[in-house]
Amino acid sequence: MRKHLIKHGNSLALIIDKPILELLQISAETPLEITTNGNSLLISPVENGERKDRLQVSLDKINEKYGDDLKRLAE
Repeated sequence: MRKHLIKHGNSLALIIDKPILELLQISAETPLEITTNGNSLLISPVENGERKDRLQVSLDKINEKYGDDLKRLAE
């Protein structure tokens, strides 16, 4: 996917499409961290204890329900 920056006051802005935001569970209130390796930008949600806890609960449910099957698939 290619994007262009748009002028926003004295700055430039990047518009992120709604399906991508939904996939990553990012809203207008989600704090984001922007890092670079000198060549690329990486934009990611700031680690949030609550968000991490929700993920862990989901992973626990998956492991409880499908753990045996996942272990067999990994062999």
